[in-house]
Amino acid sequence: MMKETGVASVTPWTGSGVDIVLRQPLEERNAITDIGNSCMPTANGKSVPLTQVAKVDFAWEYGVLWREGRDCAVTLQGDVAEGVQGPAVIASVWPQMQALSARMPAGYAIQIAGAVEESSKGQGSIAVGVPVTPFLIFTLLMLQLQRFSRAMLVFLTGPLGIIGVAAALLLLDRPFGFVALLGVVASMGMIMRNSVILIDQIEQERRHGVPTWDAIVESAVRRFRPIVLTAAAAVLAMIPLSRRVFWGPMAVAIMGGLAVATVLTLLALPAMYAAWFRVKREDAVPPSPTIPAPISAPISEPT
Repeated sequence: MMKETGVASVTPWTGSGVDIVLRQPLEERNAITDIGNSCMPTANGKSVPLTQVAKVDFAWEYGVLWREGRDCAVTLQGDVAEGVQGPAVIASVWPQMQALSARMPAGYAIQIAGAVEESSKGQGSIAVGVPVTPFLIFTLLMLQLQRFSRAMLVFLTGPLGIIGVAAALLLLDRPFGFVALLGVVASMGMIMRNSVILIDQIEQERRHGVPTWDAIVESAVRRFRPIVLTAAAAVLAMIPLSRRVFWGPMAVAIMGGLAVATVLTLLALPAMYAAWFRVKREDAVPPSPTIPAPISAPISEPT
């Protein structure tokens, strides 16, 4: 009669189709300190404790290792207070970050990421297309206006919006970043569109026989309402977007640039046209001189 002692002896079985796997009891496997006593199989079919072939040491490690350019990196993120822009915060703390980076050991560095980094990348992509963009714009203006001087006048009105952009950004305390640069480009396109409309109206008046001076004045008066209404519609449409944190600078740039440039276009472009083509106001034709009739006095006959 055999008595159960809790120790099992297993005789290797050479049959085919069945694998027997032995595991230690749960109470022996549940404690992390017992890892060193775990048995490791050897090549000759025996098992030895793990401590005989390795040194067991317990230490903490990071669950995830983030890398930037194949180097280990630590990313610090934070929210800014309401009404404060990220680029403004970076500009204020970056001198302290540079001083801290200078004291770090070799191989350590501090880099700016996030919206500021993406903004610099976007500005770089726009700078690549700067040499080609003016050429394409001027080509389209030449196709529309059929004359170099007229196209140049329209092209020169585009930068007028920078005055309004700078004033609006300073007034509303918005940073000039990548999205604001997009607003500048968009406002320049709208301004040149209004200039094309006004120049085309002047040429239509001249083709109908209207004197050049009168054509300039009448075209500015006739196109005043359409240009102002379209500009006002674009400015009002940007008001909800101007309150956004990311797209707000772009909306503010478009609003300020388009509002100021519309007024300057209606006032400056007619004057530029008259100065470019040396148009002078035709004076009224003076009346032809007439010889005044002699004043006849009654002649008294001698008595």
